[in-house]
Amino acid sequence: MKPTQLLATAGSPALAPDPHLVTVVSLLQSMDALDAQQASVRDDMLVFAEHHPDALLRTCVDGHFTGSALVVEQGTGRFLLLFHTKLRKWLQPGGHTDGEARMAATALREASEETGIEGLMVVTEPIDLDIHEVRPPAEPPHLHHDIRFLVLAAAGSVPVGNHESESLRWTTPTEAADLGVDESVLRLVRTGLDVARGIPEFGLA
Repeated sequence: MKPTQLLATAGSPALAPDPHLVTVVSLLQSMDALDAQQASVRDDMLVFAEHHPDALLRTCVDGHFTGSALVVEQGTGRFLLLFHTKLRKWLQPGGHTDGEARMAATALREASEETGIEGLMVVTEPIDLDIHEVRPPAEPPHLHHDIRFLVLAAAGSVPVGNHESESLRWTTPTEAADLGVDESVLRLVRTGLDVARGIPEFGLA
């Protein structure tokens, strides 16, 4: 499939609601050409899905699937980070699926809600996988099985945060490292910008 055919906006048929965990399993199984680290994470996610039929719901106490987005500004290569109110760290936009198996739809929804930017477009194939423990206030520690996507924002977009973040900023890889973001986010940035350079709509050299 051509890269331009992978771009979708809210309401696109490719993002139609789907409550079936098997859709996530199929998405993970379709990922190929993964390096050893990403293949290991993918395999762990598949095992988790096999043993947790409620893995799309935040009520799954051991953990659950989440979707997140590297939001890249068209033409500049800058990307958005937000300072998460609960987790107290700089992160990409993202959140719970709440029963939605179209992980790209979750990533796009969360990016739209957490940045306030209209007209975002998501590349419907994942670009990164990550499993990490979170310790939100008043909740037991649990795992987020995070499936990550590349999202395009128009040049000049001005982000407006919501209650989930204390600050949002367009940034660069060097600036992100200076903010102390963890390696999984830096990996996402490296991979995402590399993929974006191959998609004409992103306008990156």
